[in-house]
Amino acid sequence: MSAHQKNTELIKTEAKRLGFLSCGISKAEFLEEEAPRLEKWLRNNMNGEMQYMENNFDKRLDPTKLVEGSKSVISLLLNYYPEEKQLDGTYKISKYAYGQDYHYVIKTKLKQLQEFISEEIGEVNGRAFVDSAPVLDKAWAAKSGLGWIGKHSNLLTQQVGSFYFIAELIIDLELEYDSRVTDHCGTCTACLDACPTKAIVAPYVVDGSKCISYFTIELKNELPAEFHGKFDDWMFGCDVCQDVCPWNRFSKPHQEPLFDPKPELLSMTKKDWEEITEEVFRKVFQKSAVKRTKFSGLTRNIDFLKK
Repeated sequence: MSAHQKNTELIKTEAKRLGFLSCGISKAEFLEEEAPRLEKWLRNNMNGEMQYMENNFDKRLDPTKLVEGSKSVISLLLNYYPEEKQLDGTYKISKYAYGQDYHYVIKTKLKQLQEFISEEIGEVNGRAFVDSAPVLDKAWAAKSGLGWIGKHSNLLTQQVGSFYFIAELIIDLELEYDSRVTDHCGTCTACLDACPTKAIVAPYVVDGSKCISYFTIELKNELPAEFHGKFDDWMFGCDVCQDVCPWNRFSKPHQEPLFDPKPELLSMTKKDWEEITEEVFRKVFQKSAVKRTKFSGLTRNIDFLKK
């Protein structure tokens, strides 16, 4: 067994031990296929007010510009599919935000993986990324054979669907590289048909500026009146395109206690949400990603849904 193979095996075994769903590796190089796609998406203003998407265009497409001397992109998936869900008929939050903020949970695991690599393999330089830097997570995960990008633009995996986080370690170590898997969306258009705001404007193209997740989390201004009654009771994020995807029949509950929701979150009715106080907000979402939208943002979203 070559050193590349041995190191690759070591890393993948440790990733599994740390609780990652899967681990795929690809060569750190310019993302040729993604470049024209990203350029067109930005040109058509599909990023809405997400100005940060326009920054660091080159770094988004070339990991060697992010991490000097990088050779490999290690992509990792972490399941967040919950065992229990919110009540039926209440205002909804995206399942990824049920528990503690994933950035911290995954960063800790990535750090442990990085330390393991240094201890077992030697001096390896690199950086960990959890959806907070200019890295095209889904493109790298697909290139690393962890799934294909579905018509709703999320990564899809036959065995487990799409309810998982994606993270990367970009390192200056050569490894064995995985190859892409084939697309299994077929003729299905479930996500396009179900999107309440018709944000999936064509197969594989999502207009971010029309997405409920964008409106309820990213948009800082007033919510546009023409979308009244079209939010399907989502007050933070939206899972519609994932919920209707046939591949998510295979989602299994996660094993990460930090992703478990506070009991209050699961029992709150519409009336409870409409009367929520800042104190309750702080308690229910103590370490949650929902804090991104702040109490004022969440109440703005609830008021919009009430009208």
